Amino acid sequence: MRTNFDQLLEAGCHFGHLKRKWNPAMAPYIYMERNGIHIIDLNKTAIKIEEAAEALKNIARSGRKILFVSTKKQGQEIIAAKAQEVGMPYITERWAGGMLTNFPTIRKAVKKMSQIDKMMTDGTLDNVSKREKLQITRQREKLEKNLGSIVDLTRLPSALFVVDVMKEHIAVAEANRLGIPVFGIVDTNSDPNPIDYVIPANDDAQKSIEVIVGAVCEAIKEGLEERKVEKADEEAAQVQANAEAPAPRERRTRVRKAAPKTEAEKVADVKVDVPAEEEAAAE
Repeated sequence: MRTNFDQLLEAGCHFGHLKRKWNPAMAPYIYMERNGIHIIDLNKTAIKIEEAAEALKNIARSGRKILFVSTKKQGQEIIAAKAQEVGMPYITERWAGGMLTNFPTIRKAVKKMSQIDKMMTDGTLDNVSKREKLQITRQREKLEKNLGSIVDLTRLPSALFVVDVMKEHIAVAEANRLGIPVFGIVDTNSDPNPIDYVIPANDDAQKSIEVIVGAVCEAIKEGLEERKVEKADEEAAQVQANAEAPAPRERRTRVRKAAPKTEAEKVADVKVDVPAEEEAAAE
């Protein structure tokens, strides 16, 4: 699914914020002003979506993870659904400070959630008091709400996709500090400078978010499919190479030649038949 001008127009991606709220750095992406509202140039939006989609496709094809972030209400369900489709981690609740810059601590919290699950399974939780059990259960629910969607994120993501970069400025700042590329839907009131792949569009309308996120997730799907094909081809090539390889030579045991016998040894080996009568007479 690739977006075109008509799709973006129908979704309302061109509506920016009031002129008095604009960020001058967004001037290159603004087409005009109408009734005090800035109108975004959708031709540039379509181009930027293609650039971002191609980059995300390459990341997915290399087997790396992309973290989707949208804690604003309009994008929560869309981000959760689309990220789950492509098997990528996402954050739709509160962004925990240090989620990237203090990643080991976040991983400890995720492991804590796994430990509680194990306690529930093996019956350890049944041996504690009612109050302790309630506290542990509440802790598990809180962890699940905030970190349940990043359980499979065992290392730092290779990219960050953000809806409303102004609201998620902490996530953007952490990614910039670690050198993680940021892909973002940037409205006319936001600063595009910290964003590596700017997608100028309306970040408040659900249809706008859905069209853009749907387009990039479709590209990610293509990247994942290409990765599967490449791995299958590599495995097939390996099997063929193993089949065509020459069979290993049998290891031959070298027989060590015995040293030539001396004359005395040769004489000793000669067996002389003596008649029985002579043998008895000799005795």
